Amino acid sequence: MELQDEDAEGQAEFWQLALAFVDSLALKCEVELGIARIIQEKGGLVSLSEIVSSLQAPSSDTSRLMRFLVKKRVFSVELKQGEAYYGLTRLSNWLVRPGESGLAPMSLLLGHPTILAPWHYVSKCMSEGGKPFEKAHHRDFFDHNSDNLGFVHLFNDAMASGARVVLEALLSEHKSVFSGLTSLVDVGGGTGTALNEIVKANPHISGINFDLPDVVSTAPNYPGVLHVGGDMFSSIPTADAVFMKVFH
Repeated sequence: MELQDEDAEGQAEFWQLALAFVDSLALKCEVELGIARIIQEKGGLVSLSEIVSSLQAPSSDTSRLMRFLVKKRVFSVELKQGEAYYGLTRLSNWLVRPGESGLAPMSLLLGHPTILAPWHYVSKCMSEGGKPFEKAHHRDFFDHNSDNLGFVHLFNDAMASGARVVLEALLSEHKSVFSGLTSLVDVGGGTGTALNEIVKANPHISGINFDLPDVVSTAPNYPGVLHVGGDMFSSIPTADAVFMKVFH
């Protein structure tokens, strides 16, 4: 009996892993449809019929999606007079956080075909060499982005949202780490979101946001932050300290 239980558990683990992509893409579907935002704007508890009306989508399809998202704790559900009413959870609250501190852009990026395609080439690259992104798209990441501005905008939004989440926690718990600095360079800082959060919380710091020229050319102006384009493998601007959120 124990061997049968072990075998069944192993099969269950297989299906969970093999179908994990469904969870990610269902979440992306929710973000694209804006269901969490509908629930928030309607007061936090919304009937299935109200969601269907807002989406102008088939009731049966919407119901199936909502049941799945409830199972994954994206939404809560209550039954009132035979109808399902949906609310936000601690997970979906991250999709509707005020300003630009939510994680919805990250869901859209991680489920984007440009990001998913290279994963189909990992085994090929392991046996033949090469880089999965280049195998999938026939050019490197930065060359691909040069004429895919819609994807670049999404990528920058997602990186900025992730940076805000990280910096919110960092500055809340470890703000003192920046107290002795007068200048800070963020290497690979993208459009400067992370550095802007640091400088806002520590206005005595002069920030240098350093990234590739094409990247910083799209960066907004932030008080106390200077955008500098260049190549980190050639030289890095001088500052009291270097900040890197991602090590390449």
